[in-house]
Amino acid sequence: MMQRLLQFTLDLFDAHPAPSAPPPGAANPKSRKTPAKPRAKKPVAPTPRPQALADAPAEAEFMGPRLPAQTLQQALAPATFRHPRATRETVLDGILVAYEFRRGKRKTIGFSAGAEGLTVSAPKWVPLYEIDKAVLEKSGWILAKLQETRARHERMESARIEWKDGTTLPFLGDPVIVVIDPRHAFGGVGAELKSRAPEVLLQGNDDAANDTLPGVAQLTLHVGLPQNASAEQIRDAVQAWLMRQAKRIFIERLNHFAPQLGVQWHKLSLSSAGTRWGSASADGSIRLNWRLIHFRQSVIDYVVVHELSHLRVMDHSPRFWDTVRTIVPDYAELRGQLKDEAIPRW
Repeated sequence: MMQRLLQFTLDLFDAHPAPSAPPPGAANPKSRKTPAKPRAKKPVAPTPRPQALADAPAEAEFMGPRLPAQTLQQALAPATFRHPRATRETVLDGILVAYEFRRGKRKTIGFSAGAEGLTVSAPKWVPLYEIDKAVLEKSGWILAKLQETRARHERMESARIEWKDGTTLPFLGDPVIVVIDPRHAFGGVGAELKSRAPEVLLQGNDDAANDTLPGVAQLTLHVGLPQNASAEQIRDAVQAWLMRQAKRIFIERLNHFAPQLGVQWHKLSLSSAGTRWGSASADGSIRLNWRLIHFRQSVIDYVVVHELSHLRVMDHSPRFWDTVRTIVPDYAELRGQLKDEAIPRW
């Protein structure tokens, strides 16, 4: 009896249950395919690290979440241009350009690159994707103008005048030293320009005697103000003197060139415009920026001829430039100097 009970227990653990019949419609288990082994993935070459990060420790790549692509471009971009009223932005050749976007009554998409940045104007019916496409197509011109404007602004900032005794500013292309001189009022005009030719010492050898030769004349503008005058007082006095000189010289040059062009001007006004050097009206009115007095005489003459030529041709057609060329053959060079030379920032 005990032996039969033991045998029953062994059979219970060793026996395999008979396979049950599959339900109707079920697939035959023997027909099932063995799952394929997963293919080994090919090693992926690491993405080259940007040069700006190449010298950083390897751990730096894993510190914090990865930046979005555009933010990374902004961080690595050599320059960015952001208009203070920017509403749209794009990346042109790796440089972020945030620009002011306007809708208006116009027929084409327009671009204007100025001191504040890029402004894009478009008709109301043009879709945004067309505007984005136009900005990309114009990228070369846009970047060149923005970089040119930024360079000019930096030159102007570096030429900003510190209004005090001994400061220097250009007058007709030559440096002039401001001298605070409270002794008299210079005949009621507030300031007086003086010229002194310094002597340049020529050092010879030990046996030869030293000689002197006349050097470049040094110009000084003596301003009739007390030594404790404020920066604003000095600035106003110098500006008043410069404006008087500008009006005198402009009238002289207008009278000189008008007969050569066969035109007559009737009224001169001085302007303080930030970007426009002059304008002319059909009635003979001329406006000239008084800050032209900082430039050389030849540059002033170009602007005067430019505005007088408008009394004959009221546009910038080839006929207009031909008119300018008859009086100022090298106007293109002088026009470039007007754009490139830095003048004081007032």
